Amino acid sequence: MKIAVLQMQAHPGDAAANIKRIGRAAREAATRGADLLITPELAITGYGAGEAIRALAEPADGPALSHLAEISAETGVAIVAGFAEADKGAVWNSAAFIRGSEPPVVYRKSHLYADYERNLFRPGTPSAVTIQHAGQKLGLLICYDVEFPENVRRLAQVGCTLIAVPTALPQSDHAAFIARSMIPVRAFENQVFVAYANHCGADERFAYAGLSTVAAPDGKVLTGAENVGEALLITDILPSAYTASAEDNTYLRDLRSVE
Repeated sequence: MKIAVLQMQAHPGDAAANIKRIGRAAREAATRGADLLITPELAITGYGAGEAIRALAEPADGPALSHLAEISAETGVAIVAGFAEADKGAVWNSAAFIRGSEPPVVYRKSHLYADYERNLFRPGTPSAVTIQHAGQKLGLLICYDVEFPENVRRLAQVGCTLIAVPTALPQSDHAAFIARSMIPVRAFENQVFVAYANHCGADERFAYAGLSTVAAPDGKVLTGAENVGEALLITDILPSAYTASAEDNTYLRDLRSVE
């Protein structure tokens, strides 16, 4: 499988502009042979839109994801997109896997970060949301979720080879450590690929770290963006190339449960 990771400067509160940007990325990804495009956390609404996010929230069968489904069908590229999901009287920080006309597969962020998110969203229940795509098993997490090792381990234990992580990592003195050290460690300790798609630039609430990263099972960074500017990262996801790493680093096989 070949994946594309979009580091994106979203327009807060302007879903139409953000969907248009995702569409351009999907078309470019298709020309470069990608099977999957991964976009940032809340890419459709913009992460920093504040209370407007609640007004922009839609059900999974709403017009925003329907538009992305049309783009996916047109390009032949599946899309993972962060969106504000309205369901059962609540708003969730969600990510959807969209593949043409198929119903979207939705994951809800389980670990909300800081009061900003906790005041906007209901937390999801920790779960293993997975999809078979292009011959591989894909798992979904969102941003802060990946910083808890249990969440990645859960997906690895059910056989995922790639974890897609839409994110909104802000600039901080530890942002580079998370993107360039923690993400490769999560990949290594679970012998999976981890694709971490961040925002860039700034809005009225946040300045984003960029540093989108794809890490391989041996802990190496396959491709990464700088801390400024949009980028479309393209890389191959080939588990068969890391058989030796899996044989040498048998964490999943050797893991013991608490008695």
